[in-house]
Amino acid sequence: MARENHREDVAGRANVEDTPELLAYYDELESFSAGALWTVANKIEPWAPKSQSLPMLWRYKDLRDHVIRSVDLVTPEKAGRRVIYLNNPGRSDVAAAVGWIYAGLQVMNPGEVAGAHRHSASAIRFIMEGTGAYTVVDGHKMTLGANDFVLTPNGTWHEHGVSEDGSLCLWQDGLDIPFVNAMEANFYEVHPDMNQAVGFAVDDMTKTWGNAGLTPYGESWRKGYSPMFKYEWAPTYEALTKYSAATAGSPYDGVMMEYVNPVTNGPVMQTLGASMQMLRPGEATKAHRHTGSYLYHVAKGRGYSVINGKRFDWSERDIFCVPSWAWHEHVNLSDRDDACLFCLNDLPVMRALGLYREEALADNSGHQPLL
Repeated sequence: MARENHREDVAGRANVEDTPELLAYYDELESFSAGALWTVANKIEPWAPKSQSLPMLWRYKDLRDHVIRSVDLVTPEKAGRRVIYLNNPGRSDVAAAVGWIYAGLQVMNPGEVAGAHRHSASAIRFIMEGTGAYTVVDGHKMTLGANDFVLTPNGTWHEHGVSEDGSLCLWQDGLDIPFVNAMEANFYEVHPDMNQAVGFAVDDMTKTWGNAGLTPYGESWRKGYSPMFKYEWAPTYEALTKYSAATAGSPYDGVMMEYVNPVTNGPVMQTLGASMQMLRPGEATKAHRHTGSYLYHVAKGRGYSVINGKRFDWSERDIFCVPSWAWHEHVNLSDRDDACLFCLNDLPVMRALGLYREEALADNSGHQPLL
């Protein structure tokens, strides 16, 4: 059997030449479902991360009509959830948009409801357009508007819908399904009543936990995810604007703030993190790279990003990804208006496992040459 031995003529790396005797030996090992480490060592222990994901840009103007067309083709009841998922060619085997993160665009008409369910995967929603959308998580109902960020943590009952007096709504879904499946730990359950009762005041979790610098007296929260299920756009943008007046910002990310669990000041969920960053008018960041996968959603403005030497032009509602250990930098093309990028990432996993690493580009004043 022909084999690729991944030989490297470097001290300390596998560099074994094939011989007829060795090839026969490998065949014998294979018959016992075993193998010689030196035939794969250089592949499974690379010098640096080699992401299977490709840098990608999904333009909203290209996808929107196709997403809406699904309304006429399938019902939420038959489809479970009427979603068009984002397929990274390098991760098609696990239906991921980048790394171990799944993403899709979901559409619902006024009066429609996607039945209640729960699963081991953690999920977020980022609202793109429309009025009247809502999510119910473990009996807590959240009303949703454009650029609101919503959590449906692992193990929680949740359902989505659009009120009768609303309009057609679209939002981005983001889940750690590929990661949970890789851990062989995914469960899925449909609510016995298909829908759950709302047991609390509408938007109670944001009203309780979303007050800057204040913790509700007498309230306790010991779960591993944030109790603030909804992070609204208006206060998020206001916080970025205030912060931008008090900081020079990061040379690599502009003015960036992380969404946090107000109880722990840690990530919103144990496997998925999120941030919102502002690029001020005309701002161009320097290039860096890090472990961890990033999925960006353009919340405001227009510009471009250079990822591993390739330019990707983006505008509002576009989605693009930066694979792990890929060089990237961002540019706001407007000299008058700021641009804002929402980012879903797997940094909580990277940090918890001690795998996070970052590097700045030292050459060419910190900017990548275009390929």
